[in-house]
Amino acid sequence: MRLSIQKSKNHEFLYIVKDFYSKGKRTTKIIDKLGTVSSLMLQLNLSHDEVISWARQKAKDLTLDETHESNKIILSFSSNSLLPFNDNRAYNCGYLFLQSLLYQMKISNIFRNVSSRHKCQFNLEAIFTDSVYSRVLHPSSKRSSFEFSKTLLEPPKYQLEDVYRSLSVFSKESDYILSELYKNSNFIHKRNVSTLYYDCTNYYFEIEQEDNFRKYGKGKEHRPNPIVGMGLFMDGDGIPLSYSLYPGNRNEQLTLKPLERKIIRDFELSKFIYCSDAGLGSLSNKKFNSMKERAYIITQSIKKLKKEDRNLALDFSRFKPLTDELYYQELPLDGKIQERMIITYSPKYAAYQKNIRLKQIQRAENMIKENGKIKKQRRNLNDPARFIETIINNENGEIIEKNYILNEAKILEESQYDGFYAITTNLEDDDVTKIIAISERRWQIEECFRIMKTDFKARPIYLQLEDRINAHFLICFTALLTIRLLSIKLGNKYTVQELLKTLRNMTLTDTGYGSYIPSYTRTEITDELHESFGFRTDYEISTKQNIRNIIKNTK
Repeated sequence: MRLSIQKSKNHEFLYIVKDFYSKGKRTTKIIDKLGTVSSLMLQLNLSHDEVISWARQKAKDLTLDETHESNKIILSFSSNSLLPFNDNRAYNCGYLFLQSLLYQMKISNIFRNVSSRHKCQFNLEAIFTDSVYSRVLHPSSKRSSFEFSKTLLEPPKYQLEDVYRSLSVFSKESDYILSELYKNSNFIHKRNVSTLYYDCTNYYFEIEQEDNFRKYGKGKEHRPNPIVGMGLFMDGDGIPLSYSLYPGNRNEQLTLKPLERKIIRDFELSKFIYCSDAGLGSLSNKKFNSMKERAYIITQSIKKLKKEDRNLALDFSRFKPLTDELYYQELPLDGKIQERMIITYSPKYAAYQKNIRLKQIQRAENMIKENGKIKKQRRNLNDPARFIETIINNENGEIIEKNYILNEAKILEESQYDGFYAITTNLEDDDVTKIIAISERRWQIEECFRIMKTDFKARPIYLQLEDRINAHFLICFTALLTIRLLSIKLGNKYTVQELLKTLRNMTLTDTGYGSYIPSYTRTEITDELHESFGFRTDYEISTKQNIRNIIKNTK
């Protein structure tokens, strides 16, 4: 609608008119006769220009009201009508945000190339993307994930057996898929590869017999099951970069070089700082990351230093203030490689460690008071039983009595390390604050493992064949990559758990009349998701055509 001004010899008449076409000809219809400008000036107590502005605004308001009325959908339901049998009405729409990210990473191009190398009668792209959505939104077995895919707005057009067959293809193409995902993820967020973090974990299997791949080893959960190890690289922003799998009985230190060489080759990386904990900081790994333009920052156990170096590291008189709550000193190390050690001391961290140990001592005292049984072998380094000393009374070579007391010497020995933290590096001129800040971000790779294990339920694993196991972790890795990119796209304002809870609850209900009604709570997170991705699923009601357009645009 628009304002029309008709002028006569003495007056200006204002009309709100609407233009429309009839039989190919444009016609105009008067919607409202507002009157003359002069009469409206007296009636509204406005100037000439103000009356014209008022009239134009009124035309806009009438247009909005008409649009609102035309968008109303009236549905007719009956309290006596049953739902159709086996008719699903609830569909998850949270996956649309994940879909948008995957297709921004050119997942379609990736699987077009993969499919050209494999003669498959099923859609590899659809199976892979649906598997990623299911891992994020409904982590479960491959069979359950397939059933969950039927609750997406785009139900699968493949069968369960196609899912299992595709796993072998995913495994064979995993290096290519990982390389392409890394390159294409730069379209969403420029990857920070100045620092690469590396760590290892393992995953258990619900089996009793090991094979060539699933081996008995030291599991993180201390379960008596065969395990498979995973080495994971992460970039400087906490986004996963690549991974490798290895038999569960292999030494973690030997896993770094093969994967790092692959990253250097496939990802075309050359200059970066390698950062890890002390367990992956062998002399061989340090030398490897002292070559060409690479460097390293690795944590160092003060307890394992030579006695003279340990005494210097714990000498308070050598420390200088770095911030109000942090002190540091540098210590050159004489060894087979030229490096420097930076030791920090934090009173706040010391108080935290002391508090933890006091609770462990209390638990140790309770063990003694309750005369509880103490296992002979306790492998956990933080087990309170380490503070218990056994006193054995014997006579003629026979044990008469066992008594338990607190080992005060052990408690005193541990307390001297409270608040201290050490790292070694071959960076010669870099600022201490920068080096410490890089090392402190190692917690993000631990969080990556926790997300995969807890939120994505990557273990236990029921698959048997090595290639299918690798495909399972490729899907888990891609899910982790996608949720990390989603978090960054929203400015890291929300935890991964908050995002997962929101996405998993985002459901649309099919009215049965060509439209959907959102069945979730609109929140700050849902608003930011919609604003960031440029579409909305939270209108009171949406036509199926509108939702189909959204699906098309996310691809």
